[in-house]
Amino acid sequence: MRDFAIELTDRPGELGRVATALSRYGVNLKAVSGLSVGNHVLVRLIADDEESAREALRKAEIKFDEGEVVPALLENRAGELAALTAKLSEAKVNLRAIYMTGIVDTLVELAVVVDDPEKARQVLD
Repeated sequence: MRDFAIELTDRPGELGRVATALSRYGVNLKAVSGLSVGNHVLVRLIADDEESAREALRKAEIKFDEGEVVPALLENRAGELAALTAKLSEAKVNLRAIYMTGIVDTLVELAVVVDDPEKARQVLD
C-alpha cells in the first residue's frame, strides 16, 4: 500500500481539483488528511487503486510524492501511540505521516508512512 503526498496552494478549489481528477479515474479514498500552514497545504491520501490514482494525478498535472505504508494495529487505550512512536524513534525511523484507517471494538488500525519501511515493520511486528 502507498500514500500520495500532494502540495497545494491555500486557495479555494485546490482540493476539489485533486478530488475531481481522482474521481474521473474511479479512485476511491481509503484515508485522507490535510493541513494548511501559511500559504501551503499538504494533502496526503491512500487510494484504493494506486495505479489509477497515479495516472489520474499525472494526467491532471498534479505533482505528488509517494511513500510506502506500513500497517499497525493497536489496542484502543491510552499510551499505545506513545509506545509505537517510541519504538520507531529508538530504531531511528522517521515518521512522515500517520493515518487512522479503522477502529473496531478495542482495536485501532493505523497506516504509518516512514523513511525506512523495512525497519519499521521489524520494529512494529
